[in-house]
Amino acid sequence: MDSSFSNRSLLRRLLALSWRYRRGCLQVLAVQLVLLALGLSGLGLTGVAIDYLRQQVAGGKPAKWPFAGHLHPPAGWSPLLVVTGIGVGIFVVSLLRAFLTYFNTITSTKLAQMQIVADLRARVYDKLQRLSFRFFDANATGAIINRVTGDVQQVRAFVDGVLIQSVTMVLSLTVYLVYMLNLHPLLTVACLGTTPVLWFASTRFSRAVRPLYQRNRELVDAMVHQLAEFIQGIQVIKGFAREPETIAKFQTANRAVRDQQQRIFWMVSSFSPAIGFLTQINIAILLLYGGYLVIHDELPLGTGLVVFAGLLQQFSGQVQNIANINNTVQVSLTSARRVFEILDAPIEVQNPPQPVPLPATTGGRRVEFDHVWFEHRPGEAVLEDIHFTVQAGQCVAILGATGAGKSTLLSLLPRFYDPSRGRVLLDGIDLRQLDLDELRRNIGVVFQESFLFSNTVAANIAFGHPQASRAQVERAARIAAAHEFIMEMPKGYDTVLREGGANLSGGQRQRLAIARAVLLDPPILILDDPTAAVDPETEHEILEAMDRAMRGRTTFIVAHRLSALRRADLVVVLDAGRVVQIGTHAQLMSVDGHYRRTAEAQFAEGTK
Repeated sequence: MDSSFSNRSLLRRLLALSWRYRRGCLQVLAVQLVLLALGLSGLGLTGVAIDYLRQQVAGGKPAKWPFAGHLHPPAGWSPLLVVTGIGVGIFVVSLLRAFLTYFNTITSTKLAQMQIVADLRARVYDKLQRLSFRFFDANATGAIINRVTGDVQQVRAFVDGVLIQSVTMVLSLTVYLVYMLNLHPLLTVACLGTTPVLWFASTRFSRAVRPLYQRNRELVDAMVHQLAEFIQGIQVIKGFAREPETIAKFQTANRAVRDQQQRIFWMVSSFSPAIGFLTQINIAILLLYGGYLVIHDELPLGTGLVVFAGLLQQFSGQVQNIANINNTVQVSLTSARRVFEILDAPIEVQNPPQPVPLPATTGGRRVEFDHVWFEHRPGEAVLEDIHFTVQAGQCVAILGATGAGKSTLLSLLPRFYDPSRGRVLLDGIDLRQLDLDELRRNIGVVFQESFLFSNTVAANIAFGHPQASRAQVERAARIAAAHEFIMEMPKGYDTVLREGGANLSGGQRQRLAIARAVLLDPPILILDDPTAAVDPETEHEILEAMDRAMRGRTTFIVAHRLSALRRADLVVVLDAGRVVQIGTHAQLMSVDGHYRRTAEAQFAEGTK
């Protein structure tokens, strides 16, 4: 995928994404501001209590009451009662802070997980559904899954871990700074002398750690891809006793991720103590200069030095939080780039603005490949100048060696891809002028590797037509010669299949796939080598099912065996993406060429 996003453009898009959730963000920010006010209240009351006690013990200056001059205890209150009242006030403030902190945690979690993550993941999944096969050919399954899961989670962190925290930090720093300046301007300037150094260090840290996070996500992609590949190929791995090699390969990928994460960990770990050291310098300056002011009676102990120390501690904590926010920003930007690459991926196969309706038909449809070219990448033609016509109701067999372009050719018909040049016409209409859903409802596809879902047999057959009745499902299964073995299963049509139909044989999976295609009652049927890798008895059953399924339909079959090729009205022979022969079985057998050589090889094999 292309990674042409600048950090500025990523930040703009993340802010635009956050704007969708402004109500929840404002609610969290409002509570944060209340918590800030309560924290200052508790700190102010603590300072008042210290000054009041000092006054009672040493006869110093009267306590300076915070927030307003009229907030004084009643004249008749005893010192013990005043201190008790202050203690109760601090307790109430602490109780409110605890409740609001809990409420804020629930609110922010709901915002982050139940809204942002769910919405963004749904958007990414929706986009994946609308991308052509070309996108999935170019990107590993594990990498795509990692983006939909892990990267979406990290993008969420921008809203609650960066945006909300940054606004809270700026407001808090402003309030703390104003309060400290109000207490003693010169002391404030002295204690915040290291702030420019903190800012410079944070900027350098951001630049240094950004490429490390990008590389980490790439390594995780590679590891997840290997894991997915190993799970899918477990039979081959065990069959060839390659477990030690695959374990070693995965451990290499796992170590690469671990080592990269250690680099990030050490960089982040070294940055945080450096920030902490600089803030401790501020505390030392406060004790030296602030202590001098208290001793010379230029600053109260409680409402002056103690409150100032609390404010400086909070200020320093917020400054230290810059490191965490910077860290989260880099993680979020890296993941956002990967998520937006999916959201921005071009939708190559699109619906036309004003689709042309297909004329009604009770049989098949006429299909024409009009000088079609196709390239996966520029300059690498897979199909070259394909031109032939199939009349409605005809059966066409596509023959060719591996890599000749057979499956690619048939993938153009339901618009899994669009031609690079030329046109594919259905009843004289360019496919690109048709509504995509209507087009695909007119085509039933049986792939060479028939994928079945972890659901009931009936649900798998009715996948393309969920509203189908049980009678319609059973009729399709009978046409596909699947009804008998389905009824032998523990719960018949309600039997739940394992992942990928693992509890079925290859022939049974193919017949369910044929039933799934037949249930749509499509005018066009595509059978992509349905008898590959099955025994002769299963092949015979599948061919009989195909004969029933093809009646009255325009049918395309990718085939290599004469038993299937003879059933075709027309045979198209492909070689290296070009049509090298076309005709009936009898016509092609009468001339020397690829078709006759294939047939003679099968005859010779059959006589052994």
